[in-house]
Amino acid sequence: MTEQEPPQLDTRTPHSARVWNYWIGGKDNYPVDRQVGDQVMAAYPDIVEIARESRHFLARAVRFLTGEAGVDQFLDLGTGLPTVDNTHEVAQRAVPHARIVYVDNDPLVLVHARALLTSTPEGRTDYIDADVRDVDRILRAASATLDFSRPVAVMMLGILGNVADYQEARDIVRRLMAAVPSGSYLVVNDGTKDAKAAEAEAAAAMRAEAGDPYRLSTPDEIAAYFEGLELVEPGVARTAAWRPELHQLKADLLDVHCGVARKP
Repeated sequence: MTEQEPPQLDTRTPHSARVWNYWIGGKDNYPVDRQVGDQVMAAYPDIVEIARESRHFLARAVRFLTGEAGVDQFLDLGTGLPTVDNTHEVAQRAVPHARIVYVDNDPLVLVHARALLTSTPEGRTDYIDADVRDVDRILRAASATLDFSRPVAVMMLGILGNVADYQEARDIVRRLMAAVPSGSYLVVNDGTKDAKAAEAEAAAAMRAEAGDPYRLSTPDEIAAYFEGLELVEPGVARTAAWRPELHQLKADLLDVHCGVARKP
């Protein structure tokens, strides 16, 4: 792993990675994260199912990328805390030589990443401690592990809502995709406000007030991230409806959308 001096761990302010960990049943969180998580769940019970469906989508998307798309390099931004079926685990089961670079900026994530995000002997994983807005730094550091002359899957699951300004979020996506070659893929999954917009917005306001802001998008705003790219079927869809597997609940009305697209 890349050796970097982590920032000081702040256990008094909630952090998205730890709140998310709480929602999916993990134990790597603090009382402040659980307090915010409980408040949001009370106002918006769907959030737990959204978190779990988003995790299922990650695995389906990576299986598609390593299988049908033939991708063996991944840049996973907004990694979150390691849990079951992380990107490298899914990818390296299919392609043992796959290379994965994770990016996040929470010290607890860094500690766990160094301990748990271990590669197969044939492949490689690395972790970058960086804010998603620092695109140049991310690309420089990732180039030590990834070959940017070959296709890379840029994974942005649950991270773009952490960028308060939507146009800035779009610019981040554009800059990342400009740095990868033809045949690369963009994977986006993010919270939306359409089926239960009032509840979703109330929950987002609670998170912001508690110090863990998250900007909800419209489905059209999610679709705009893929401008200039070739969307894979079924296009931009509710996350549970993107190539669902038979054993998974198809919860069509959850306020979370996703898409996978190829750079021509």
